[in-house]
Amino acid sequence: MAGGSKLSSTLQALIDKGLFDRLPATFSTFFFEQMQDWDTLFPAERNYHERLFTLLDRSDPAMVERLFEPLCRIEQTMGVNEKNWPRRHFTLDQVDFLNRSPRYPEWRKAVADIFARLDPLLEDEITRAGHSRLVVVIAPAELPVGPDRMWLRIRQHGKRVPLEAPEDVADYLPLLLTGASRKGAAGSIAAKYAAKGDAYDAWAVEANASLVGGAEHVVALSYERLRDYRARLMSEVRHIVETQEVRGPRQLSAKLKDLKIRASEGDVSRDLVLAEFARAILLSGNGTLLVNNTFVEWSTVQAVRRARPSVAIVSFGIRNKIKPFSSLLIYADQDTTNPIPTQMDTLGTYVDLEIFYQYIWQEFEKYAEYRRNTAYLFVGEGMDELLAIAPPDFPLLAATKPAKLEEVFASMKDWMNL
Repeated sequence: MAGGSKLSSTLQALIDKGLFDRLPATFSTFFFEQMQDWDTLFPAERNYHERLFTLLDRSDPAMVERLFEPLCRIEQTMGVNEKNWPRRHFTLDQVDFLNRSPRYPEWRKAVADIFARLDPLLEDEITRAGHSRLVVVIAPAELPVGPDRMWLRIRQHGKRVPLEAPEDVADYLPLLLTGASRKGAAGSIAAKYAAKGDAYDAWAVEANASLVGGAEHVVALSYERLRDYRARLMSEVRHIVETQEVRGPRQLSAKLKDLKIRASEGDVSRDLVLAEFARAILLSGNGTLLVNNTFVEWSTVQAVRRARPSVAIVSFGIRNKIKPFSSLLIYADQDTTNPIPTQMDTLGTYVDLEIFYQYIWQEFEKYAEYRRNTAYLFVGEGMDELLAIAPPDFPLLAATKPAKLEEVFASMKDWMNL
């Protein structure tokens, strides 16, 4: 394995017995490549690979052969062979080979048909082992609208719950997330769940740097806290592009993989998986280096896809106005390259977030882990309403009068069996 990574004993045993060699080359090679960086995969990703190939191994060989027969036939017509498709190596040349083939649409359909058969079986395993989950999405206090203009794209899926907001808006989020005021300094709902000790199962992703800082076992990703790393990435990528020191996509990809976070640039550097996650988020997400809320949205989406957390707190901020001719697309810091004063864009932020709420909710709902057992609370800091999208037995849905934020916290705590 690459970099000295070692697979789990389960997968290594399946490789040793020849399972991967019996599967179509384009299928097995792709997954083999995905597992090369085993040490930087989240437990949920490792578990998926183990369940997928264990399922194929224990299934009737004749059924597996019938499942993959259309893909094998298409590979033959495409001209896939040991010379142009060496097993256990997946490169950009192979990607180019697929994209250039006139049979590419048929190949994609064949792969989709395979997973249309496999995914329901894998999802059934997840559903049987399901448990309550919680997602809290927080909008900043400075938005120029009230709750009547919030969550317009998704409100039909939930219930608007009236709230009794505190006199001091500074206590709003502490009461919501910890059940106590700022002075109480209580642990957040994410910290309490993380205390169960399951790695990467409670996340706090934010634009600023105010949520559950320092809580043990909580994955805390902050756009603000990654400022130094972001600045270095922008500088180094700009240098790479301007000096043209890479010859093509393959060399650029290898160069970008070397731009790892340093210990002085963020706490996530202490964790191999999270360090790689942060690097990938900032270099693969369009705008994540420069726009705080894009970072929050993309980080959340990737956390859902890869880590499948049980508790997620997602907190947006107010983004700045994009300056004209700001070199946004060549990794330049707007504050240092453009003399126009930086301005907060509250209206633009509101428009962005209305789209992001829908993206995030739909992303969670793609996966069996979250369907029919997840409570989503969409909150605007300081607002006297929230939107709850949740199963019928979520306690807050039964409220008959405006709920105190401490009561919202208690409902979340009960829901998560804490």
